[in-house]
Amino acid sequence: MTPPTESHAQRAGRMPRFERRVLLGGLLVAAPAWLLVGALLLSGPWNATLRWALLIAAAVVTLWLARWHHRRVSYPLYTLSSLLEALRQGDYSLRGASNSVLGDVIYDINALAERLQHERLEFEESSYLLGKTLAALDSAVFVFDSERRLRLANPAAQQLLDASRDRVFGRTAAELGLESLLDGPDTQLLARTFPGRNGRFEVRQAALRSGGRGGRLLVINDVGRVLREEERQAWQRLLRVLGHEVNNSLAPIQSMAGTLATLVAREPLPDDWREDFQGGLELIGHRAEALGRFLSSYSRLARLPPPQPRPLDLAALVGKLAKLEQRLPVRVEPGESLAVQADADQLEQALINLLHNAVEAALTTG
Repeated sequence: MTPPTESHAQRAGRMPRFERRVLLGGLLVAAPAWLLVGALLLSGPWNATLRWALLIAAAVVTLWLARWHHRRVSYPLYTLSSLLEALRQGDYSLRGASNSVLGDVIYDINALAERLQHERLEFEESSYLLGKTLAALDSAVFVFDSERRLRLANPAAQQLLDASRDRVFGRTAAELGLESLLDGPDTQLLARTFPGRNGRFEVRQAALRSGGRGGRLLVINDVGRVLREEERQAWQRLLRVLGHEVNNSLAPIQSMAGTLATLVAREPLPDDWREDFQGGLELIGHRAEALGRFLSSYSRLARLPPPQPRPLDLAALVGKLAKLEQRLPVRVEPGESLAVQADADQLEQALINLLHNAVEAALTTG
């Protein structure tokens, strides 16, 4: 514990009033005993020199004990005063020794200072986290006081106004061109031009209270940018789907074209080459036509077209698609004919994808 700070009276060279009272109180307590000792000395069988020597000694001892009592009482009070002054000024690091006559009080003040210091540390950490969070937000955040003067603006808000913090801090909402937003509803969507950006914005506001005074929180979010980002991601997903479908359809066409080229290059040609060649061309033409319809529907709707169910021989469709795969032999177990109501193009596309993925998995894993 640092030494007690001096009071104004001490700095002026005189003893404070409460110290004088403590000292006078000690002297008054000792006065009866001192008078009794004096009376005994004056009436006793001692010579004058010894009598005065004993009186002076008694007076010195009395004054010394009074001064000791004064310091024992006043110094803990100075310590207590210093601790309270430190708390008042926001210094929570000062601690007092609790082994004095005011030990319990000083112990409680030390505990209070430690708690306040811990709460200040938590507040500073929370403020730092809040600052980092606001800095990372894409939304523009403004905080106005009761007089509608700007007290906080995150980096997104500064970009929206195309101005640094020093230029906007302390200015009114009217000067910043935001007063109409504060006067509007709590939630609104509008198209607006700001100094740093224009487009469609979602505006939200709410009341705040700090230190018993009101304020307003204003949050502006660029929904146009969000929608553009979502649209970009949607187109990326659509392109991935279309690429997958096109690749799966072109693979059997390419494979069948290679088979037909090998067939034509044979010398001599087999007897049934015309039938095989015609069947291969029909499969290629049918697959290309189905793929064209599929892509045309996507280009019109940018989504999977609604199915057009019609009677369909499922066994014949599976057998026809099995002939398209040339990388591995595909065996179709014979069964009963099954007629279903389905969209032939979409079901065919799904079966081609399934067969293509199955063959790729078999080639990869063996």
